Amino acid sequence: MSALDSTDATTTGPRGPVVTGVDFVAVSTRSFAAALEFYGAVLGLHCSSRYGRAPGAELETGNLTLQVLESEAHGLEFQPSKHPIALHVEDVEAARAELESRGVVFRGKTLDTGVCHMAFFEDPDGNALLLHRRYAPKEPGA
Repeated sequence: MSALDSTDATTTGPRGPVVTGVDFVAVSTRSFAAALEFYGAVLGLHCSSRYGRAPGAELETGNLTLQVLESEAHGLEFQPSKHPIALHVEDVEAARAELESRGVVFRGKTLDTGVCHMAFFEDPDGNALLLHRRYAPKEPGA
Protein backbone atom coordinates (compact mmCIF):
# COMPACT_ATOMS: atom_id res chain seq x y z
CA MET A 1 0.00 0.00 0.00
CA SER A 2 1.07 3.56 -0.62
CA ALA A 3 1.81 6.02 2.20
CA LEU A 4 -0.83 8.21 0.53
CA ASP A 5 -3.51 5.52 0.90
CA SER A 6 -5.66 6.59 3.86
CA THR A 7 -6.45 2.93 4.65
CA ASP A 8 -2.77 2.09 5.18
CA ALA A 9 -2.49 0.54 8.67
CA THR A 10 0.89 2.20 9.25
CA THR A 11 -0.72 5.65 9.14
CA THR A 12 -4.04 4.95 10.82
CA GLY A 13 -3.54 1.86 12.95
CA PRO A 14 -6.37 -0.32 14.19
CA ARG A 15 -7.69 2.41 16.54
CA GLY A 16 -7.43 5.42 14.22
CA PRO A 17 -4.74 7.93 13.35
CA VAL A 18 -1.58 7.93 15.42
CA VAL A 19 -0.84 11.62 14.73
CA THR A 20 -3.82 13.95 15.11
CA GLY A 21 -2.26 17.38 14.56
CA VAL A 22 0.78 19.64 14.85
CA ASP A 23 1.26 21.48 18.14
CA PHE A 24 4.12 23.80 17.20
CA VAL A 25 6.87 24.51 14.68
CA ALA A 26 10.28 25.63 15.94
CA VAL A 27 11.84 28.74 14.41
CA SER A 28 15.57 29.18 14.98
CA THR A 29 17.05 32.63 15.63
CA ARG A 30 20.39 34.25 16.38
CA SER A 31 18.77 37.16 18.21
CA PHE A 32 15.74 36.39 20.33
CA ALA A 33 14.98 40.09 20.90
CA ALA A 34 14.96 40.81 17.14
CA ALA A 35 12.83 37.73 16.42
CA LEU A 36 10.33 38.61 19.15
CA GLU A 37 10.04 42.13 17.72
CA PHE A 38 9.53 40.77 14.19
CA TYR A 39 7.00 38.03 14.95
CA GLY A 40 5.20 40.08 17.61
CA ALA A 41 5.23 43.73 16.54
CA VAL A 42 5.74 43.41 12.77
CA LEU A 43 3.62 40.32 12.02
CA GLY A 44 1.24 41.00 14.90
CA LEU A 45 1.34 37.54 16.47
CA HIS A 46 0.34 37.17 20.12
CA CYS A 47 3.07 35.92 22.49
CA SER A 48 1.36 33.28 24.64
CA SER A 49 4.41 32.10 26.56
CA ARG A 50 7.89 33.40 27.23
CA TYR A 51 10.54 31.05 28.57
CA GLY A 52 12.26 32.04 31.79
CA ARG A 53 15.73 30.52 31.77
CA ALA A 54 16.66 30.59 28.08
CA PRO A 55 15.67 32.94 25.24
CA GLY A 56 12.52 31.50 23.72
CA ALA A 57 8.81 32.16 23.33
CA GLU A 58 5.64 30.84 21.75
CA LEU A 59 3.68 33.01 19.33
CA GLU A 60 0.22 32.15 18.08
CA THR A 61 -0.87 32.22 14.43
CA GLY A 62 -4.47 31.17 15.08
CA ASN A 63 -4.07 27.49 14.28
CA LEU A 64 -0.36 26.82 14.91
CA THR A 65 2.15 27.92 17.52
CA LEU A 66 5.55 29.20 16.40
CA GLN A 67 8.21 28.36 18.99
CA VAL A 68 10.95 30.97 18.54
CA LEU A 69 14.27 29.87 20.08
CA GLU A 70 17.69 31.48 20.22
CA SER A 71 19.52 28.43 18.95
CA GLU A 72 22.92 28.75 20.59
CA ALA A 73 21.40 29.43 24.03
CA HIS A 74 19.76 26.00 23.70
CA GLY A 75 22.98 24.28 22.59
CA LEU A 76 22.00 24.17 18.92
CA GLU A 77 23.79 25.47 15.86
CA PHE A 78 21.82 28.23 14.13
CA GLN A 79 20.64 27.34 10.64
CA PRO A 80 17.86 29.32 8.96
CA SER A 81 15.09 27.30 7.37
CA LYS A 82 14.76 27.80 3.63
CA HIS A 83 11.47 25.86 3.58
CA PRO A 84 8.80 28.49 4.17
CA ILE A 85 6.13 28.48 6.83
CA ALA A 86 2.91 29.42 5.01
CA LEU A 87 1.06 32.05 7.04
CA HIS A 88 -2.65 32.24 6.22
CA VAL A 89 -4.13 35.65 5.41
CA GLU A 90 -7.51 36.59 3.97
CA ASP A 91 -6.03 38.89 1.29
CA VAL A 92 -2.40 38.39 0.26
CA GLU A 93 -2.02 41.75 -1.51
CA ALA A 94 -3.51 43.72 1.41
CA ALA A 95 -1.40 41.85 3.97
CA ARG A 96 1.69 42.30 1.80
CA ALA A 97 1.10 46.05 1.51
CA GLU A 98 0.66 46.33 5.29
CA LEU A 99 3.85 44.36 5.99
CA GLU A 100 5.78 46.37 3.39
CA SER A 101 4.69 49.52 5.24
CA ARG A 102 6.26 47.94 8.35
CA GLY A 103 9.57 47.36 6.56
CA VAL A 104 9.20 43.76 5.36
CA VAL A 105 10.90 43.12 2.01
CA PHE A 106 9.29 40.53 -0.26
CA ARG A 107 11.08 38.38 -2.84
CA GLY A 108 9.52 38.92 -6.23
CA LYS A 109 5.90 39.46 -7.13
CA THR A 110 2.93 37.72 -5.55
CA LEU A 111 2.54 34.29 -7.13
CA ASP A 112 -0.84 33.09 -8.40
CA THR A 113 -0.66 29.31 -8.83
CA GLY A 114 -4.21 28.91 -10.13
CA VAL A 115 -5.14 27.54 -6.70
CA CYS A 116 -3.69 30.08 -4.26
CA HIS A 117 -1.83 33.36 -3.89
CA MET A 118 1.60 33.39 -2.22
CA ALA A 119 4.05 36.17 -1.34
CA PHE A 120 7.54 35.15 -0.17
CA PHE A 121 9.69 36.90 2.43
CA GLU A 122 12.11 36.14 5.28
CA ASP A 123 12.43 36.97 8.95
CA PRO A 124 15.52 38.93 10.10
CA ASP A 125 17.50 35.66 10.44
CA GLY A 126 16.72 34.45 6.92
CA ASN A 127 14.00 31.93 7.84
CA ALA A 128 11.68 31.58 4.86
CA LEU A 129 8.05 32.64 5.29
CA LEU A 130 5.17 33.26 2.93
CA LEU A 131 1.75 34.81 3.00
CA HIS A 132 -0.81 32.33 1.68
CA ARG A 133 -4.45 32.33 0.63
CA ARG A 134 -6.07 29.37 -1.11
CA TYR A 135 -8.96 30.58 -3.25
CA ALA A 136 -9.79 27.39 -5.16
CA PRO A 137 -11.91 24.75 -3.43
CA LYS A 138 -10.11 21.56 -2.48
CA GLU A 139 -10.80 18.59 -4.72
CA PRO A 140 -13.24 16.01 -3.34
CA GLY A 141 -11.43 13.36 -1.35
CA ALA A 142 -8.32 15.52 -0.90
